[in-house]
Amino acid sequence: MKKMIIASTSTVFGSGYLAYLFPVLQLHFKNVKTITFIPYARPGGISYDDYTAIAKKAFATINIAVKGIHEFEHPKKAILNSEALFIGGGNTFELVNKLYKNDVLSDLKLAIENGIPYLGTSAGSNICGVDMKNTNDMPIVYPPSFKTLGCLSFNINAHYLDPEVGSTHMGETRETRIKEFHVFNKTPVLGLREGSWLSIEKDTITLQGRHTARFFLQNQKPVELESGAVILI
Repeated sequence: MKKMIIASTSTVFGSGYLAYLFPVLQLHFKNVKTITFIPYARPGGISYDDYTAIAKKAFATINIAVKGIHEFEHPKKAILNSEALFIGGGNTFELVNKLYKNDVLSDLKLAIENGIPYLGTSAGSNICGVDMKNTNDMPIVYPPSFKTLGCLSFNINAHYLDPEVGSTHMGETRETRIKEFHVFNKTPVLGLREGSWLSIEKDTITLQGRHTARFFLQNQKPVELESGAVILI
């Protein structure tokens, strides 16, 4: 019964926070009056209140209220009784750390499996996979486990970047890092470019947005998936 939007980013260049997704979100959150926001990823180390205020301002544009999970006395009950859920970007290590520390990861998974509409962007998308090993973030904290929601049978590499032609950058490309991952791990990885997202209805996963996505399987050449493709795995 899953109903999910898993987006590479909350903001595309030249657009406001979540603005490029508003037409999709109006349908995704149809009849939803209040979204429960989980601000644990804390981009730039901002406070939960400040992060929640950003989400509130954005969703007010489409007439939906937002309440931060930290505002509830019982976060586990709040998640399971939510009309809808949203986890934004920031640091995936800190997000996963707090989900474990507050003992709400299993509740979040159950809520999604029960059909509560979910939106994840960036870090909030990374956690939808088997584990968080394909995040781009620095390990600023050490979560109890790298295992995440497992709503997908593959991992997400959000903000996926292609090598720039003529670039003098000598560091690893995203593709190189994912190949390194596949030396030790079998989990497939989807490189999700900014401006693209996955739409999940029940068990159907569809790539949407303006770009192709790059799909990596262990010991195979990566495959480009066109927007509109149904991912079968």
